[in-house]
Amino acid sequence: MDPQLNTPDLTTPALFFPAISLLFLSYTNKFLALSSLIRSLHSSYKANPDQPHLSGQIANLRQRLMLIKHMQGAGILSFILCVIDMFLLYLGMNYWAMLVFGACLLSLLLSLLLCAAEIHISTRALDLQMHDME
Repeated sequence: MDPQLNTPDLTTPALFFPAISLLFLSYTNKFLALSSLIRSLHSSYKANPDQPHLSGQIANLRQRLMLIKHMQGAGILSFILCVIDMFLLYLGMNYWAMLVFGACLLSLLLSLLLCAAEIHISTRALDLQMHDME
């Protein structure tokens, strides 16, 4: 086995910086859209508190907010682990760097899975809205 294949370098975790940054942009857009929706729903509630399906919408929005919070947290952890990984590689601590990079990948995977769950819930909410119009 070639020892060069197992030696990580700084370029691998460095590739994560733009990817994670774009992911955060996507998560921020989700959060901003959701906060706008909540504010709109609040105004609508103030005008007409007896709206049907309001409790279901609130539960859905709470669940989505929780998922967005956790997916952003997992993404931040992934970013932090990526920085630590680069520092460990800089110090020549390749074994620890590989372990930290694995944790970085797992954290990024968790963030993406939470994002998929949030997308599933948001499409379910849109489906409820469409059934309301039928």
